[in-house]
Amino acid sequence: MPVDCVIGRDCPLLWDLLGDKRQTNVVAVVTRSQVKAGLEPLPDLHGDLFEGGYKGQKKTRRQRRQEKHRGSFESLEQKPQCQNFVWDVPNDIRHLQLTDTTLAFLYNQVETETDNVSTDTKCVLDNDILYIQGETGKRLVVPTGCRSVVLHLAHTVPWAGHLGHLKTYARLAKRFYWPGMFKDVRDFCASCPQCQLTSLNKVKQAPLHPLPVISTPFQRIAMDIVGPLEKSSSGNKYILVICDYATRFPEAFPLRTIKTKAIINALVQLFSRVGVPSEILTDQGTNFTSNLMLLLHKELGIKGIRTTPYHPQTDGLVERFNQSLKQMLRKFVSETGRDWDKWLPFLLFAYREVPQASTGFSPFELLYGWPVQGPLDLLRKEWEASKKPVAEGILSYVLQMRNHLEKYRDLAQENLTRAQRDQKSWYDKKARQRELEPGKKVLILLPLTANKLLAKWQGPYEVIRRVGPVTYEIAHPDKGKHSQIYHVNLLKEWKDREQLQSQQTLMVCKIHEDGDDPITCMPDVSSMQPRLDHLSLQQKQEMLDLLAQVPGLFKDGPGRTSLVQHTIHLKDSAPIRQRPYRIPECLTHSLKEEIKKMTDLGVIEPSESEWSSPVVMVPKKDGSQRLCIDFRKVNAVS
Repeated sequence: MPVDCVIGRDCPLLWDLLGDKRQTNVVAVVTRSQVKAGLEPLPDLHGDLFEGGYKGQKKTRRQRRQEKHRGSFESLEQKPQCQNFVWDVPNDIRHLQLTDTTLAFLYNQVETETDNVSTDTKCVLDNDILYIQGETGKRLVVPTGCRSVVLHLAHTVPWAGHLGHLKTYARLAKRFYWPGMFKDVRDFCASCPQCQLTSLNKVKQAPLHPLPVISTPFQRIAMDIVGPLEKSSSGNKYILVICDYATRFPEAFPLRTIKTKAIINALVQLFSRVGVPSEILTDQGTNFTSNLMLLLHKELGIKGIRTTPYHPQTDGLVERFNQSLKQMLRKFVSETGRDWDKWLPFLLFAYREVPQASTGFSPFELLYGWPVQGPLDLLRKEWEASKKPVAEGILSYVLQMRNHLEKYRDLAQENLTRAQRDQKSWYDKKARQRELEPGKKVLILLPLTANKLLAKWQGPYEVIRRVGPVTYEIAHPDKGKHSQIYHVNLLKEWKDREQLQSQQTLMVCKIHEDGDDPITCMPDVSSMQPRLDHLSLQQKQEMLDLLAQVPGLFKDGPGRTSLVQHTIHLKDSAPIRQRPYRIPECLTHSLKEEIKKMTDLGVIEPSESEWSSPVVMVPKKDGSQRLCIDFRKVNAVS
């Protein structure tokens, strides 16, 4: 409707409309584009009602982007971090200074004319107001009740810029003083919500906890997926990489798909050559944590070990080999990149032949007990063709190979232990032991939904329990999983700010330009009651009787009018049938509740029509979900 309507029983009084100064979520403004066009906007009239009626000027990219996001409403109550405050500043500063017990010793210095604040300053009274006199001038002494106002203006407002505690203190120290001001400024800046969420300072890393040294080959293996890569001529797009923790022996299997079934087929090929391992270390990919993979672990007696989310250092062995493998592939694949899977056997041989940095031996030597022949050995053998090999018996060869294996593995374990000790010593130089108690609030460094390569601090969330030396279980009910285990390096302790003592009034309102009209949220009709306190008892009864006579006009819910109709003309009578979009499991409950609520209100009803458009759940800025219908296919033919 082009005019304001009365919803339910919320009947405003005339003097309420004239004198009510409460803030609302709607700001009536005339944008610059409307001023240029010389048009007055109709209240609550959405421009989409006239789309297709006439062709006006071509819309700018900004207008198209705003129309795409039209309907998003910024709930100010849900984001206290973005509030701007209008402070009730007290006028009688003299009385507040006199009654403040923390300033009593300063008044004593004024009476005794002593100098105890510093060597170059003293306390003075000017017009009965207490100051600190120094070389740079007089600084006003701030009482306790006004310090929160001063701190807010010195750090939080846009004119202050959320600078660090040193610059904030320097800004304050020129004008004001109070005992313990530096500590208060430091604590205020440290507990600032915006600074904690956007701070670039990294948390101190926890001390390194090396994985235990494995002595038996293929007792523990780690695996990961590389890809998607350029589709090869054989149809492969991924590489399953497997590394043995004892010998550092790598394996790589080209795959067309990374489903669990394809991964299990590759594992069967590996197990047929080296046996079934006792432990398999993987990340938390769904293909590694599926029920089929868990069934394989159960049947073969394998213990599955998972890394914590967004902490690939736990599986550093296979991650480092992935980097080396991709670097080698870049140097040998053709320009089209469709032959990369043909180079895998040769590149694997090249990596297995050279000594590994932590063990001091090549993976071939640790696995077979003997160096294998490569191109260089064949060349040397060709040059030494005249030298006849010495015959050796089978028993002698077996005994010699066993001695080599024992010698190599003992030396490899010593080298690996030494390498881990050196690595921990180097890593722990900048590390610090951190412990989080259950119930504390923390921020989590998580990737953004739109860009997985970018991360930001999110939260705060609550610590449930300590799982390991450097891992904690964190509760985040707003995400898919209600709780998740994270490494302590991804956690930062949240500092709550004490409640500000001054009275605060919310004065934030978002101005939308160029057609970005906000949608006013309809109040909860179940809590709407008639305002009849200004009427006498007889008038109240008459009003209630009138409401009872016409309940349809004042019902608690959205109504429907028959005075206005809107007809949609189609270019083609063929029905538009679209398949439903896949809704994440974590949003299924919200979707069902929204459909039930709209059905109960009569906004929607079940239909057997041939026309069908999918629904999507669009996140609002306040974290809740909005049910939307994708009518793009229908709009294209109307």
